[in-house]
Amino acid sequence: AAAPAPRGRGRPRLGVVAREVTLLPEHWDWLAAQPGGASVALRKLVHEARRQSGDSDRVRLARERAYHVMSALAGDLPGFEEASRALFTGDQGGLAAQMASWPPDVRAYVLDLAGTSLEAAPHRQDKEN
Repeated sequence: AAAPAPRGRGRPRLGVVAREVTLLPEHWDWLAAQPGGASVALRKLVHEARRQSGDSDRVRLARERAYHVMSALAGDLPGFEEASRALFTGDQGGLAAQMASWPPDVRAYVLDLAGTSLEAAPHRQDKEN
């Protein structure tokens, strides 16, 4: 009879995965003094950071997705560099202007992917005034 495979660390049924974290000694001391120990304190810190940066994370991810698609599909098209600058500054008008000569389906796809990041950014005119 085959012996069952040895169980790893963590709680796999709950999706818990043990990984290494490198911290300074004073960080470990602080974590050890927290109620519930280091794992509970780290989970709380991560949840709070995710809650606070949720919108900015979504904007960043939308811009990164749009840029990767844009560089793959239009990296050699005219205005690519200027369009990527406009994308990362949130300048929807500038992005659309630089992509004007691109194939319509590429323009539409990039604008669709960038949608969240462009909606969240202040308009270029608002920045200048």
